[in-house]
Amino acid sequence: MTAPLTPHEHPNFPPYPTGGAGSGGSGDDKESPRAEIGRGALIALIVAVLGVVLGLLWLWLAPRIPMVSDGQAVYLKDTEGEEAIGADGMFALIAAVLGAVTAVLAFWRYRRGGVSVVLGLAVGGLVASVIGWRIGVWLGPPTDIVAHAKAVGPKKVFDGPLELRARSALVAWPAAAMLVHLCLTSAFGPRDPDPLPKAAPGPWGPPPPPPTAPH
Repeated sequence: MTAPLTPHEHPNFPPYPTGGAGSGGSGDDKESPRAEIGRGALIALIVAVLGVVLGLLWLWLAPRIPMVSDGQAVYLKDTEGEEAIGADGMFALIAAVLGAVTAVLAFWRYRRGGVSVVLGLAVGGLVASVIGWRIGVWLGPPTDIVAHAKAVGPKKVFDGPLELRARSALVAWPAAAMLVHLCLTSAFGPRDPDPLPKAAPGPWGPPPPPPTAPH
C-alpha cells in the first residue's frame, strides 16, 4: 500500500500546454512597412508596363471607323455604324482580361496578399489603362481628320482616328484586378491561426492558476 497524499503534495502530471513560445502566432513574421511599400510599388510598376500590351491589342482588335470626304467636309461613311462604341467596348474588354491575369499572377507570387498588393494592382492598372489608351491613339490613324482627308482625296474612304469616348473604360483594369484578387484571397488565401492552440487529450494536470496581484 502507498501512503496517502498530504494536502501539500501533488501528483507529477505533465505540464499543462499553454500558448507560449513555439506555439505559433507570435507575430514575428510580419513584414516591415518599408517592405510592404516596396512590394506594392514593384507590382504597380510591372502592371503599368503592361499598358503597352493593352495599347497594341486595342489597336489590333478595335473596329475601324470608315470616313469619307466630299472635298469640303468629312462624314461618316456609315452613319448608323457602331464602330465607335465597339472601340470603347473592346478597350474595356481587353483591359478587364489583363486585369484578371495580373491579379492571378500577383496572387500566385504573393499568396499572403495584403493592402500593398491590392493598391499596387489598382494604381498600376489605372496607369496601364492610360498608357494603353495613349499608345493606341498615337499608333492609330491620324487624329487630324481634315489633313488626312485632304491627303487621301475626295470620295475616298479612310479610317478615322482611334478614340476612347467612354473614359470610364479606364477603370476596367483596376476594377477587374481588385475583384479577382479579392475572390482568390477569400477562396485560397491563408487563414489566420487560432488565437489559442487546442489542448491534446492526455493526462494533463490542472491549468496553472492565474497570477495574483502583489499585496
